[in-house]
Amino acid sequence: MVRPGFRLSQPLRARRTPQNISRQQPSRFASSTPGGSTSESAQKKAEEAFATAQKYACQAVETGKKFLGPVGEKAGNLLGSYRQPLLYNLSVAREFLKQVYVAERLQPPTSLNAFTSAYAQIWSRASNPQFWREAVRSGDIAKLSLYAVEAYGIFKIGEIIGRRSLVGYKLD
Repeated sequence: MVRPGFRLSQPLRARRTPQNISRQQPSRFASSTPGGSTSESAQKKAEEAFATAQKYACQAVETGKKFLGPVGEKAGNLLGSYRQPLLYNLSVAREFLKQVYVAERLQPPTSLNAFTSAYAQIWSRASNPQFWREAVRSGDIAKLSLYAVEAYGIFKIGEIIGRRSLVGYKLD
């Protein structure tokens, strides 16, 4: 018995019976081909990346030992058991960045003219008072100030790295 004005929050569905269940296709998740061959190929690719990372890591350690002598050997030994996972993670990050580079169609400037034209445009805008009036009027000044704070922050991080100290230089 259904009361008038009574609404169901969900539509009615047929009850599941053993006959209905047997006719349904099993759900497949995260694979594009039957048999999971993509996961096997991904596993193989990961193993290859690990092998190449290990090979390059050994070459880098040997090169470091050769150039830095006993100091390089000590630095390699300080990493200890962390060296292998660290180098693996670096190689995975490198491969990921390569994929982003290709997917976003990034490319470095091909000529010196590209650099000079970009910086000439920035300088001409920065020295033009009309540009600043328009930026204030349109509200772009907030975006420009955020870019300036980011650039200043990157500069300060570079200084900290260069000093090898958070505050001041070590004078001892």
